[in-house]
Amino acid sequence: MTDVVAKALTDLQFDNRFVDSLPGDTEPRNFQRQVQAALFSRVVPTPVSQPRLIASSREVMELLKLHPDIVKQKIFADVFAGNKTLPGMESYATNYGGHQFGHWAGQLGDGRAINLGEVEGLGAQHFTLQLKGAGPTPYSRGADGRAVLRSSIREFLCSEAMHHLGVPTTRALSLTLTGDTVIRDMFYDGHPVAEPGAIVCRVAPSFTRFGHFQLLAYRGEHELLQRLLNFTIDADYPELLPAKKLASLSSQSQQKIYLRWFEEVCRRTITMIVHWQRVGFVHGVMNTDNMSILGLTIDYGPYGWVDDYNPNWTPNTTDAEQRRYRFGQQPAIARWNLYQLANAILPLFENAEALTAILDQYADWYQAEWGQMMAAKLGLPEFNPGKDIALFEALERLLTVCETDMSIFFRKLAYFDPENPDERLIDTVSEAFYKPPLPPDDRDIRKHYEQWEHDYRERLLGAKTGQFGVQSAEQLSIQSVALKQARIASMNQVNPCYVLRNYLAQNAIDKAEQGDFEEITRLHEVLRSPYTEQPGHEAYAAKRPDWARSKPGCSMLSCSS
Repeated sequence: MTDVVAKALTDLQFDNRFVDSLPGDTEPRNFQRQVQAALFSRVVPTPVSQPRLIASSREVMELLKLHPDIVKQKIFADVFAGNKTLPGMESYATNYGGHQFGHWAGQLGDGRAINLGEVEGLGAQHFTLQLKGAGPTPYSRGADGRAVLRSSIREFLCSEAMHHLGVPTTRALSLTLTGDTVIRDMFYDGHPVAEPGAIVCRVAPSFTRFGHFQLLAYRGEHELLQRLLNFTIDADYPELLPAKKLASLSSQSQQKIYLRWFEEVCRRTITMIVHWQRVGFVHGVMNTDNMSILGLTIDYGPYGWVDDYNPNWTPNTTDAEQRRYRFGQQPAIARWNLYQLANAILPLFENAEALTAILDQYADWYQAEWGQMMAAKLGLPEFNPGKDIALFEALERLLTVCETDMSIFFRKLAYFDPENPDERLIDTVSEAFYKPPLPPDDRDIRKHYEQWEHDYRERLLGAKTGQFGVQSAEQLSIQSVALKQARIASMNQVNPCYVLRNYLAQNAIDKAEQGDFEEITRLHEVLRSPYTEQPGHEAYAAKRPDWARSKPGCSMLSCSS
């Protein structure tokens, strides 16, 4: 199929590989229950009263080969609010389990997510279209299957912001008001209120989670476990396959491919986490059912962005005491979750040795990728563990002690000139401090900053030594300027100017709840170019204002949506 742009939604071609290849629930009725020996239940979205499109992503439209003008048609809002189906759609909710906050939770499933089906997009890629907030499913566990406007705005904006930041993520096609209200107790404190309802259409090559495999293993459904793994590799990891399908290979050959698949899942997960740490993103609820087997950021619930650098910060009120999913803990939690995935697929192996050997490499793989990322953030040409780990760790201590805005610090750091002996790094980055530039009498902190500046300066100058060979003073000066400009440009490509700060998202939510949706559009547009300074939009790069330190939605959030 060629990349022809469709001018009507009815031109979308659904192939529905998941439901055609795997066993589903034999009970046709939609009521909450335990679903055995099935990976999905067929269910249709519950219609809403007044669907109204308030935001869409033109990049995702392009990804799906849809003409941009389609969003203006009434059918677009109807379809992506769940009021209308398209030819070929076979909607369903999937069945999975998972560990929540470290404890096995049993069957969970798509409690408020309904897949509309799979379509072919650009480059013959397959994409699943999924509505979040489209009504109850057999997996709703007593809930209504709906989502509120505030959480839907956050999901839509963050999905697209993360993509433009270069972070592996699911995408968001649209944000639609339902015209109905939803009762939610935002902080679980006995004060429920009626909030406007909304639906996000999420898009990803697959929404398969670690928890899909876990539930099958827990229930001893090992034949179905193998069918799911074979399907996942066939559909989402075809590069691992020989010419034949997995099911036709010998058991030994299959296990070799399973190991290659598991290693690739580990590596993709590491890459995702390293990107989270790079931009200051905190997922907030890294349960195993919220982990994608494609290494994509999935399920934007009580997430947050680090303002002042704090490895112990979590945006999730449910996690406020334990802080299991805090910023600095995310790499370790990812490893723990991968162990649970390994345990889930273990029944398909003769022993655990090969899986354990892969997991044992996690720390080395992570440190190598994290080190390369940190070197890029600091403008170093390469990661030298012998020199750089101590440099990175000393910087982390400074950023934590001084209440420093992470995004602004690294953005300003690019302009530090190591060849100017009179320039003080603390002055270059002073805009990043939440308190006034370090107090003159705080000699201890200043001493540590001066030491780090000295070490950083020496590291930058040492990396430059010998690059130019024997040249004239004029040639060296020209080369030095070029190198400085190249370092600034490279650092600005990995250190964003704009991120979805918590208070920015809350501003858009507050206005939207009053009927003003323009701030969603403006914020979405700014976040499409996060590494480019945009004149007139300086306010979107400003550090958190004092009023946002403890305001609900700006400091911490709950899972309620």
